[in-house]
Parts: sequence; structure tokens; C-alpha cells
Amino acid sequence: MEINSLDLAENRRRMLAGELYYAFTPDLTADRNRCKAACAAFNMACANGASRRKLVELWKDILGDKTPLPPPPSDPNEEETLSDYPWVDGPIKLDYGIYCKFGKQVYINSNCIFLDTCRITIGARTLIGPNCSFYAANHPTDPFIRNGTSGPENGKPITIGEDCWFGGSVVVCPGVTIGRGVTVGAGSVVTRDVPDFVVVAGNPAKIIKRLEVGDEARKDGENERKGE
Repeated sequence: MEINSLDLAENRRRMLAGELYYAFTPDLTADRNRCKAACAAFNMACANGASRRKLVELWKDILGDKTPLPPPPSDPNEEETLSDYPWVDGPIKLDYGIYCKFGKQVYINSNCIFLDTCRITIGARTLIGPNCSFYAANHPTDPFIRNGTSGPENGKPITIGEDCWFGGSVVVCPGVTIGRGVTVGAGSVVTRDVPDFVVVAGNPAKIIKRLEVGDEARKDGENERKGE
């Protein structure tokens, strides 16, 4: 099927569903360009030492988040007013932005990449070191199907639990789910799902330690997954 003959809404549905789709349709290209411009504005503001409020506003622009910020406080403690919003040190790159979701008090260090062809979800209080990459995008391994920029691609969602810590230069591959309270060693490549409360490292990342946490912490994690 040629790109020009595709129904654009169906093509986007395929993208988000992890099915083969075409990335260079006018609507998806426009969405990536919008995000690229929003990232450029955010990165420039970071480099110029913009205020916390300005950076949060620009971050929300990247994500396409239209909800208003709380009003400025009467005292100068702006950090407390905005403490639940992610703290992001630029530069940063996202493909679409609108398909990423970040929990409260997430920290993202510089030079991180989020290829949100499918949805990327980062749990609350997760800390992400510099140069980390989250690849929800994928390509066929058959080179004749892949066919450069003329062929289709696909992806799988990435889900990261709460209270995780990623060392620098970690790569998370398409379709990976990482549980709550996980530590990922620097330089690791995570290719498969990771359970709660473990330390993983290596390429591919493997469990090297199981964390001893209280029963209440485990119960809280189970309740959150059940929506309680």
C-alpha cells in the first residue's frame, strides 16, 4: 500500500497500536515538526537559565498539555508551587511529545531521548540519568519490507514504574515494562520486562540484586497497579 492511498486516521491508529504504519505522512511529519520546535524552545530556555515556571510552561508545550499551571505564589518559593511537575535538564528530544506521560516529581537529566511512536509512560519520582534513551519506535528486520524511508515501521509501548532510577546512558527497547522501584545500572540495554524492586545491569540487562523493601511498600505498589 502506498503512503498516498492511506487513510491518515487509520495510519495513526496503526502507529499507536504497534502495527506497521508509514511515518512520513503529512500529519505525522507535522506533529514531529511541532514537537521539534517545542523542544528547541525548551532547550534554548534551559541554556539561557529561564525560570522554573517558564521551563514548566515550555515542557507542557512539548507534551501538548493545555491544563493551566497553578497561579504564582505570593512568596518567591516558586519551586514548592511547581514541585510536582517533572524537572527536566535540557537538551532533550521527543518525537511527538503528545504520546509521553510523566508522573509527579520525575527528574530527567540532559541529553535524553524519547521516541514516542507508541506511548511512553514514566512513573512518579523516577530519576533518569544523562544520555538515556527510550525507544518505543521499531523497524522491520526484513530489509525489503523496511525499504528506507519509503517503507513502513512500527513500535511497542514502554512503561516505567514509580520510584525507578536509571543510571547514565541506559537504553530501553520497544515493548519493555519496568516495575516499581527498579535501579538500572549505567550503560545498560533493557530488552525485556523487569519485575519490581530489583537492580539490573548489562547488555542485555539482567537482575543482579533483589531489593529488600518493607511489606507496606510492596502492598502500596500492588494497590497502585490495581487502581486502588
